[in-house]
Amino acid sequence: MARKALRLEEVRILDINSTYLGVPTLRLMENAGNAVANCVRKEFKKATRVAVFCGRGNNGGDGFVAARQLTAAGLTVGVFLVEPEELISTEIAKLNFKKVRTIARPSSEFRSTDWDIIVDAMLGVGIKGKVKEPYGSIIRKLNQSRRPIVAVDVPSGWPEQPAIKPTITVTFHAPKVGMKPSECGRIIVADIGVPDEAQKFVGPGEFIHYPRPGADSHKGDNGRVLVVGGGPFTGAPALAGMAAMYTGADLAHVAVPAPAAVPVACYSPNIIVHSLSSDVLVAQDGAKVKDLAKKCDAMVIGPGLGDDKRTGSAVAEIIKACQLPLVIDADALAAVKKDPKIVGRKKAILTPHRGEFEKLSGAKCSEDLDKRADQVSKAAKKLGVTLLVKGAVDVISDGDCVAFNRTGNESMTVGGTGDVLSGICGCLLSKGMDPFHAACLAAFINGAAGDIAFQERGYGILATDVAARIPYVLRRYL
Repeated sequence: MARKALRLEEVRILDINSTYLGVPTLRLMENAGNAVANCVRKEFKKATRVAVFCGRGNNGGDGFVAARQLTAAGLTVGVFLVEPEELISTEIAKLNFKKVRTIARPSSEFRSTDWDIIVDAMLGVGIKGKVKEPYGSIIRKLNQSRRPIVAVDVPSGWPEQPAIKPTITVTFHAPKVGMKPSECGRIIVADIGVPDEAQKFVGPGEFIHYPRPGADSHKGDNGRVLVVGGGPFTGAPALAGMAAMYTGADLAHVAVPAPAAVPVACYSPNIIVHSLSSDVLVAQDGAKVKDLAKKCDAMVIGPGLGDDKRTGSAVAEIIKACQLPLVIDADALAAVKKDPKIVGRKKAILTPHRGEFEKLSGAKCSEDLDKRADQVSKAAKKLGVTLLVKGAVDVISDGDCVAFNRTGNESMTVGGTGDVLSGICGCLLSKGMDPFHAACLAAFINGAAGDIAFQERGYGILATDVAARIPYVLRRYL
């Protein structure tokens, strides 16, 4: 069955997730190089002299493997380095270069009349923008060589210009979005052993989307989150605020009804607590929430609000007026169920558990995971939001893409872990991540933190234990 085309950033995610699942990148590189060598031998049977052009990264590493395999098959092979040996940038590429060093030479020594075919392993999917020298000149030279070219994964320079114009592109695992024969020649998709789970399930690869703080950034540059919650419950908004901070937000503002302000403030001096006007969230609090939102980059609404009718009306008005990316959780989900239009065209993540999703969608959750994914996808598209439906396996969809998350464990049924999740989502939105990737990464982080807590404490973990382990997850994978 043909696989769905990959966006370029998804390739790096698959590499990381494959390693996480026990298939190291070194093995994938070996398989990729073998696939290229097999293509050359099968498609160009009369070719006996092969020039392999290699760049400094893993695309070049694939080329080194292909060169070794072609040499072992009895062909005459030359490895042409675009940049000096000392600039090879990854350890696995260096490892494979050592095995072909004796046939390596500078690209300046290339003469097209000496070779029957060219393998382009210069630049892969990791480049951004137009190629720089000396790559641009070499690309033009190879295109003018009148020799067939086999591109490795993608043509060097593509999708910008100048780019290699190959006869064949051997691309790995799945086509890349935008590939077409007019630019890539005949496209051969090679299976290199990437586990299907690396694409289906969320993994640490999602951290490529995490915006790292700049060296010269200042307080507030890395995310300011507003949590609107509390009233009858005080722990939930505090947990959401602390989770946002643990995930890397610079500031967490927590707006709660007056009786909850002091208890929430006592949880931690790291969160900024704002007292609202009444014993529960009411309509007149909307103006203060709107003013607080001007100081923030994302909003989380719902944790601990309760089901007072006055609160439901206030939540609906706050969501309607909100111009920020927002997370809608817990008691705030009832307002969306009552009037789905309030989330229309907003950058929003909704985080219902199974029962809440059934109320939102009007459909009973299927026990079959793929069927459930279809239900979640249809509901997300209808609402125009990203849904993160919590469960033993979380299902995430924005109506177009679907992902699953299986980090976490059964001890996380303890109260408050959903509030931690909403705070993580809020932090990632405040940093500028799009809702789908924010929801995917948040689900992974929350579950992974819960797994660390479980390893340390067993079945007696608390939501505060999960929140406090978030930095351990970031340290492990960032």
